[in-house]
Amino acid sequence: MTMRCKTLTAAAITLVMLTAGCSTLEKVVYRPDINQGNYLTPADVQKIHTGMTKQQVAYILGTPMLHDPFGNNTWYYVFREQPGHQDVKQQTLTLTFNGAGTLTNIDNKLKLDSKN
Repeated sequence: MTMRCKTLTAAAITLVMLTAGCSTLEKVVYRPDINQGNYLTPADVQKIHTGMTKQQVAYILGTPMLHDPFGNNTWYYVFREQPGHQDVKQQTLTLTFNGAGTLTNIDNKLKLDSKN
């Protein structure tokens, strides 16, 4: 009977060690950083202000990743950063222009996505 308890205890300990090792092993495996979209420095974003024209904004920030599909008055600058073993960060800068092409609204959001 004691031999059976020792075997069960050893099996349980082995099982715990194997499952704990999976998360440790995952950290050892190389995962490259994946960056996608328009990288915007905080200094460039601070240069943007309401009243600017589309040409002035494009000169500072470059071409937007997306345009409003129903018109040309909303520009989206999206940057998604996924470091190898860390949470995903996404910055979305939304710029709204009026009919004359003048910047009327700036919305800058940072979103953190947990990997779990």
